[in-house]
Amino acid sequence: MLMKKFLILLICIMSIGIVQAQTVTLSGLVLTAVDNQPMPGVSIVVMGTTIGTSTSIEGAFSLDVPETSSTLMFSFVGMVTQTYEIDYANPSSIEILLEEDFLNLEEIIVTGYSTRVKNSITGSTVQIKADEFKDVPVVSVDQTLQGKVAGLTISTSSGTPGAIQDIRIRGVGSITAGNDPLIVIDGVPVVNPDFSGSTDRSSLSALASINSNDIETITVLKDASATSAYGARGSNGVIVITTKKGRVGKTQFNLSAYYGFQNKASQGRDVLTGAQREKLYLDGVYNSYGESDGFTRDGAFDWALENGFGGAAAYQAWRDDGAKEGNWEEAMRNENAPVTNINLSASGGDQVSSFYVSAGYNKTEATVVGADFRRFSGSLNYNRNLHKRVKFSTTNKVSNTHQNGLMLEQSAYFANPHLSKYFMPPIDQPKNEDGTPNIDQPSGMYNWLYLKDNDETTNNMTRAMTNNFLEWEIIDNLRFKTLLSLDYVLADYKNYQNRQYGDSFPENGISFRSTEQNVNMVFQNSLAYDLNLNDHRLNFLALIEYQKNDRHYLFGSGENFSTDGLTNINQAGANWDAGSSFQDWMNLSYLGMVNYNYQGKYVADATYRREGSSKFAEDQRYGNFWSVGAAWNMSQEAFLRNVNWLNNLRVRASYGISGNSDVGINQYQALLSYDADYFAQGAVYPSRFGNALLTWEKNKNYDVGLDFGVLEGRISGSFSYFNKETYDLLQDVPLTRTSGHANITQNVGTVINKGIEGILNFDIVRRSDFNISISTNFATLDNEVMELAKDANGEDINIETSSRKIEAGHPIYEWNMRKWAGVDPDNGDPLWYLDGVGGETTNDYNAAEKAYQGKSAIPTFSGGLALHIDFKGIFLDANVYGAMGHMVYEDWAFYTHMNGRYTTDYYNGVTDLTTSWFQPGDNTEYPKIYHEGNPNFATNTSSRFLYEGDYVRLKDLVLGYNLPVSWVSKIRFSGIQVYVRGTNMLTWIKDDMMKYDPEVRADGFTNLTTPPIKSFIFGVNFNF
Repeated sequence: MLMKKFLILLICIMSIGIVQAQTVTLSGLVLTAVDNQPMPGVSIVVMGTTIGTSTSIEGAFSLDVPETSSTLMFSFVGMVTQTYEIDYANPSSIEILLEEDFLNLEEIIVTGYSTRVKNSITGSTVQIKADEFKDVPVVSVDQTLQGKVAGLTISTSSGTPGAIQDIRIRGVGSITAGNDPLIVIDGVPVVNPDFSGSTDRSSLSALASINSNDIETITVLKDASATSAYGARGSNGVIVITTKKGRVGKTQFNLSAYYGFQNKASQGRDVLTGAQREKLYLDGVYNSYGESDGFTRDGAFDWALENGFGGAAAYQAWRDDGAKEGNWEEAMRNENAPVTNINLSASGGDQVSSFYVSAGYNKTEATVVGADFRRFSGSLNYNRNLHKRVKFSTTNKVSNTHQNGLMLEQSAYFANPHLSKYFMPPIDQPKNEDGTPNIDQPSGMYNWLYLKDNDETTNNMTRAMTNNFLEWEIIDNLRFKTLLSLDYVLADYKNYQNRQYGDSFPENGISFRSTEQNVNMVFQNSLAYDLNLNDHRLNFLALIEYQKNDRHYLFGSGENFSTDGLTNINQAGANWDAGSSFQDWMNLSYLGMVNYNYQGKYVADATYRREGSSKFAEDQRYGNFWSVGAAWNMSQEAFLRNVNWLNNLRVRASYGISGNSDVGINQYQALLSYDADYFAQGAVYPSRFGNALLTWEKNKNYDVGLDFGVLEGRISGSFSYFNKETYDLLQDVPLTRTSGHANITQNVGTVINKGIEGILNFDIVRRSDFNISISTNFATLDNEVMELAKDANGEDINIETSSRKIEAGHPIYEWNMRKWAGVDPDNGDPLWYLDGVGGETTNDYNAAEKAYQGKSAIPTFSGGLALHIDFKGIFLDANVYGAMGHMVYEDWAFYTHMNGRYTTDYYNGVTDLTTSWFQPGDNTEYPKIYHEGNPNFATNTSSRFLYEGDYVRLKDLVLGYNLPVSWVSKIRFSGIQVYVRGTNMLTWIKDDMMKYDPEVRADGFTNLTTPPIKSFIFGVNFNF
């Protein structure tokens, strides 16, 4: 009875409140006055009260207002504050256009977990918008970022369509663990591994599954204030990708398409012709045996034939066949490889719901015959206000990617078509007289022209991503959001090698098939609260995130096929094999973020994340990561407001700790493996030593910067200094042999990356129908190893290979090798400096000492330059990228430069060998030719093949025309654009001796993979 009376009393009190305070619900939209784009985060306050709200990411708002109120105030940092007199007759038709003080100063920055205006961010971020990359002819969107972001370097690991790229943000901090940045798509961390079925074939990037035309923005987060929200995975920087959403308004369609041609951006070194190769072969025979066996140089051929030299017999057969020159490079080249890209999208909506839907097709052929890439993609994004306080959003993407005819390109494989000119002798012909592939190769190597038609090597990747959230505004400015994201990748790999010719001829054919399923699930729950106290604005975010990644792998193989045309495993007759494996890992994180803004003048934020990973032992599993940052928008101060030429001046600083858990699973555990075979019986053996103390690799990162804009934004830019100290390195430390294990993974060592970054923008001409602008960015980088693991005697355990050495006081990847001193002009011997530096020389390779060569593989300077010109609809855009201060090493020179039989008898050498030492007094860099395997070790690792890596490349050049609206409107189009675009058109290389493409992998080796592509395309965009 008492409870009943209490409820009645409560209802009465609430009713009285309702009677006394009648309200009206107002709703509307806030847009930018420049281009009518939605503005999230705009503060809306009922003047004279504390009642307020802020706009959603779609720019929409809904607010319960007392009937006694008359005015709303709309404010946003960097925008002109506006008031609105409430019209109670039309409470749901409010549309506010906010004016900017000057263009592009207050752009909206999406940082993944939050969205803020640029001047309310204390961290170092750069955002790239869709127009800058949507029509660039690459299949993976990360390839478009090069030269656009200071401090970000991208190395093309291969020009094969779909190949993975090496991405580094602010240097290399880890020695053993990963250095790749975290990829975040629509607020959700995703995995981005190589989904190729073989490490021998071309790689396949997970990002190749995403259609760049579906992307709205790409934001690069670099410092602790920007990345610490991602805790243990933000150590190497974060790349945040947001996809396109629906927009309020009538349905708009876009059809974009381009078609063009691609070729190698670099041809590499030229190779010997048959005649040149024969001459060098005979020089080698004479130099090796002429004096001892008493024959002249002219008699070398007859002597070699008489003594049964196989090389001489091969040259004799070549002569008898007319000495025809086999052009293997031409035979393998896919001249003007076509590329086709077509996309159709539609978007629209109202204040209740909006949508975006798209379909895309891409077909890109490789620059060598027998390889191509194809992708079908689709997306469906939908947003709806289920209630004035409840919002629902779903973002869905699906794609099917097919890589066909992958080359054996990850090493010096003889069947790699790109390498045929180096490994297939020019005295052998690629094709027979009837045009069929010539498989009668005396050299014993295999002709790709046959293999591409009779072998089968394919990668198929199907990727489906769905990101769904429900947001409930519990009370004004307090929002609860629950999000579930699933990323499913099914990668199918097939490799069939025919039974007639090639590596699998002895087995009468081999078929291999594997399937990899990767499921990445992210579940987030968050509370966000915006507190507006007159001039004070506070934004709070509390979030819990759970991520689980499962990987299932299954393979099968078989040998011995009874007939041609059968390629599947169940058609094999012998030696069947199969296997499967499963791996999973989990992360659990607790995140808190606070952002404070006072009158747009003073900004501060703090982030704390506690994250646990299943990759570490239970008592080492959790790490604490945090950051603090502050910014002073000085141009908002009263003492600067009357400085008319100054539009923006702000200083910012941040400091924090983030981490890295990019290490293999179960590294902390002492493991037994059960996959041994002992006389047909299963066997168990210890496979990992384990380390129960293993935990996060961490870094301390501080950043100070200055942002400015003058003359109505005609000149703007920013400068930053950063210092990132990576410590507790995840490092493989050698163990004593008595342990039965080679190494143990430990947290030991320190690396520092520091430098200066700058961005400068110049609007030289700014008019309604004529504009010229230039923007440039640059970054310096100083990388240094400060501490390494120590041995039992307390000495550093330096990590050394034949070409590099990691040692305290030096950068990672610094080249350490014997120093080349040229060729002795008296006798043609190769020379090296005895002490590895200079002075006394020796012709004994083993007597020369190794020494640091002064630079590493990491560029110490990188930068980009962009030019934009438009005049009455005609526009020109050019983008340039350059990297300097590093050195690259010509890998596999052992084969292509050898002054012995590898280049003149077995394979084929480079044309530079024609300058080899011939007689006393010759000054050359190529030693005397011999008929031996590796005479004098002249092609062993030394600075002979180490080059300055400095280069500048014209990455992108576009000329286009936007047809006048008065023309296109007559056929009911809202816009038509036509353009031509060229990529990698010109390249300048500082070192004349560097003949390969300078855009090498992050490790600094040229390798012999397919180089980057040079493309020329024609495109059109229709809006209707």
